[in-house]
Amino acid sequence: MSRALLSGRMHPEGRSICVFLPDREQLSLTVGVKATGQELFQQVCDLVKIKEPHFFGLSIVKNNEYVFIDLEQKLSKYFSKEWKKETSKGTEKFIPPFVAFFRVQYYVENGRVISDKVARQLYYCHLKEQVLMSRCNHKEEIYFLLAAYSLQADLGNYREEVHTGKYFEPQAYFPQWIIAKRGSDYILKHAPEMHREQQGLSAKEAVLKFIKESCLLEDVPVHFYRLQKDKKEDRPTVILGLTLRGMHIYQEVNHVRQLLYDFPWSHIGKLAFLGKKFEIQPDGLPSARKLVYYTGCPFRSRHLLQLLSNSHRLFLNIQPVLKQIQKLEEAEEKKRYRESYISDTLDMDLDPCDKNSRGSGSSGGSQRDNRLSRQSTGSHGSSHTSGIEADSRHRVSVEMSVDEPFGIDRVHRKEKSCSSTISYGSSGIDSGSKGRAEDDSQDDDLELAVDEPEEVPVDEPLEGDQLEEATVGESVESLPLDAASCQGEMAFCYCTVLFFRL
Repeated sequence: MSRALLSGRMHPEGRSICVFLPDREQLSLTVGVKATGQELFQQVCDLVKIKEPHFFGLSIVKNNEYVFIDLEQKLSKYFSKEWKKETSKGTEKFIPPFVAFFRVQYYVENGRVISDKVARQLYYCHLKEQVLMSRCNHKEEIYFLLAAYSLQADLGNYREEVHTGKYFEPQAYFPQWIIAKRGSDYILKHAPEMHREQQGLSAKEAVLKFIKESCLLEDVPVHFYRLQKDKKEDRPTVILGLTLRGMHIYQEVNHVRQLLYDFPWSHIGKLAFLGKKFEIQPDGLPSARKLVYYTGCPFRSRHLLQLLSNSHRLFLNIQPVLKQIQKLEEAEEKKRYRESYISDTLDMDLDPCDKNSRGSGSSGGSQRDNRLSRQSTGSHGSSHTSGIEADSRHRVSVEMSVDEPFGIDRVHRKEKSCSSTISYGSSGIDSGSKGRAEDDSQDDDLELAVDEPEEVPVDEPLEGDQLEEATVGESVESLPLDAASCQGEMAFCYCTVLFFRL
């Protein structure tokens, strides 16, 4: 299915863009030649009617990787040269629409953080697609549980008269490797039984359980980027995975990922992008022990720096919210356990005749309580996430602390700009800087310091020609950020605690 939206306030010469949503729907949009990513992003949000787009971004595919668009930049920077070509009337040549993707940019493992129904549904659809590409061979049982939650969310309660035979397509709920291993007949026999066990679970609860369980698969809530161990390599052999808690470094052997290093944010001392060079210095180890990889070009270096620092900042800022959610979930679980215990005790005290006289409805309700109690004790409370806010536009060094949360609004006001920054406004998008360099030909020196709680140097915004003339060796003024101010300035988290409904 596809929807179209034509902007009324548009440059006379527009460009057609096809935007793919996580639920596989397509949007046909038109923007001006000089439009920024923010304008396209806002069109998508308006058409989809999403109120909380904080975790989403616009991306393009470049070298088989998803590259997220800096919303402050012009779209012409990300699309081919055809974008700027003028078309004259009468000699117009058909140009296929440019393609972009509206997808999750920042992962969070507890869906209760997302209070907007539309945003949560799109987030669920994105994770569902990620699960279909997942390959955690040692966790096969999770895929069957996820399929059961997904069937419950999509189709509702299992009904014998309706859900018979092949009432779902295995490839829509299971990775291909499980279908090849078990066979469609096996799946069509056992998956309905697990679907039946979810009786009474609402669509919202099923989605929340799917989000929580899918994030237990290490290759689902993660962004992968290929790196080179040596700049003379013919092809990348190292993969960087940006996870909920930090970074994974994989080595690819015969097209299979093998985990080499697991770096939580607290174990990373400093990240540095020196042109095409990417350095990781683990915390507590001498600089001689740092890991050195190559990104291939400065454009990728800046993109990775921005994504990494954004993700780290959200990880810090969202921890108080996730802890509050976990407390509420634990209180709800205790309540369920007490209700289940009391119900079981009453059943034990009743005579067999009395039990039969209670009818199937009460019996089914008791079984459902027990099932929910078992499942929720197996659920994992969310305490880690990915994040939002950083600025990699400058040519000098960028450093930030990785052990203390700080307010997003404060940094935004100081830097004047942040791509996809979570704001206090209803749209969730805050825009700023106007002068950013469009020329990526020069190498950048960018650093991300990870364990400096006292002071966080951040480069001052450069405008227009100043940015183009900046050299690698320029000094950077520091911006002290105190953790004490974060409680009142965490714009992203202002409403989430208030609207949890377990």
